[in-house]
Amino acid sequence: MNWKKVMVTAMIGLGVVGVLAGCGEEKKEAPAAQLPTKVVVGLDDNFPPMGFRDEAGQLTGFDIELAKEIGKRTGIEMEFKPIDWASKEAELASKRVDLLWNGLTITPARKEKIAFTEPYMQNDQIVVVLDSREDIRDLDALTGKVVATQEGGTGVDALEKMPDLQKSFKELKLYGVYTDALLDLEIGRVDAVLVDGVVGRYYMTKKPGVFRELPSVLATEEYGVGMRKEDTALQDALNKAIEDVKKDGTGEQISQKWFGVNVMK
Repeated sequence: MNWKKVMVTAMIGLGVVGVLAGCGEEKKEAPAAQLPTKVVVGLDDNFPPMGFRDEAGQLTGFDIELAKEIGKRTGIEMEFKPIDWASKEAELASKRVDLLWNGLTITPARKEKIAFTEPYMQNDQIVVVLDSREDIRDLDALTGKVVATQEGGTGVDALEKMPDLQKSFKELKLYGVYTDALLDLEIGRVDAVLVDGVVGRYYMTKKPGVFRELPSVLATEEYGVGMRKEDTALQDALNKAIEDVKKDGTGEQISQKWFGVNVMK
């Protein structure tokens, strides 16, 4: 037997097997994450003009229209679900909702728990009083007064950074929704309401001569859409669609309808 020839043949065979094995081990790219066909959007349905019910009981508002437009562009059906806004992070974590989209302020504390899109608009924390209250013209005049704001809102966060101001109040009264606080302001149960500027200014346009904004802004913040941190594909898709809406003028059209100016950041 020609052992030399056998050894060469065996080595060639092993080489072929090695090449084939190597081909078999070639890594395949992971498939791209699939977008959901439908998401449940959690919102506060008493937060005009961002999200609220019209006279017919239908959900409407700036964020509602913006979310529907983004849904068209991403191919995702948006189902809107009113929730207890003070428990919004728990609603998201439990997967009862998939997005938080209703004037949600981006804060460091919230970013520890949930992910956000890029900001799409800015908001101020303002103080609203009755226009007839000549005794309240600035923040100093709130000493000894009953001030209202929304529980779980960023107005509470703003006050935590201004402890001397909060201590000067007779009482800080917390409400489930801003609309109830503003109603109590109108009938004299509270002296002032610390409120998101988009809400307070909207109410002032609806009831001219009734409310007035104090000159000092307590904080300026940014709104974004909240979601679970693992939903990165959804986050990317929303970011792209929001950017497109800003660029092509659709966002400005929606803004003009609800605010009379372009609020898209």
